[in-house]
Amino acid sequence: MLEKDKEIEKYIAQHTSAEDELLHEIYRKTNLSVIQTRMISGHVQGKILEFFSKMIKPKNILEIGTFTGYSAICLAKGLQAGGELHSIDINDEILETAKIMIEKSPYINKIHLHSGDAQDIIPTLNKKFDIVFIDGDKRCYLDNYKAVFDLVNIGGFIFADNVLWDRKVVEPIKANDKQTLGIIEFNDFVQADLRVENVLFNLRDGMMIIRKLNN
Repeated sequence: MLEKDKEIEKYIAQHTSAEDELLHEIYRKTNLSVIQTRMISGHVQGKILEFFSKMIKPKNILEIGTFTGYSAICLAKGLQAGGELHSIDINDEILETAKIMIEKSPYINKIHLHSGDAQDIIPTLNKKFDIVFIDGDKRCYLDNYKAVFDLVNIGGFIFADNVLWDRKVVEPIKANDKQTLGIIEFNDFVQADLRVENVLFNLRDGMMIIRKLNN
């Protein structure tokens, strides 16, 4: 990252409302004790997820890729009374960390954690969703999109994180780079999907916002 870009990111963070104490604790502990810390949403992106959720006022949210629980808590802040957030992660160990953090939050009874493969768990939820946040295995983005699409309400939203994938989407791709290939396949599919409208934000590692128009 260029020095000027770093300064801009710092400026943006300085002019964004601060994260609360629990989110700060999650971010700090994640960076101290968990590998692949880039997977956490963090201050600015977390606040954007919170704002989107508060604007949409969802009844039900589905998250694919819990990690340490930061984004789940941000999204839960916009839930309607009686609303629920279901979050899926295949990594049992990381889910234990998320569970500890979520139990400290006001959303302990609203956030439900599921351990296992999203493709196996999604059909068992028996719910329709106003927001789906895809942030798991990049190789599975398109499979997850297809699995959740019919469960998203008309006018509902799908958010997909890391869709620029460290800017590799505009670089020559190695044949064995399944993560980048998965992201590009997903991005191209969404762009051609006439059932939705979408916008790709140059936010952190890229976020796609998708609004479902019809089935």
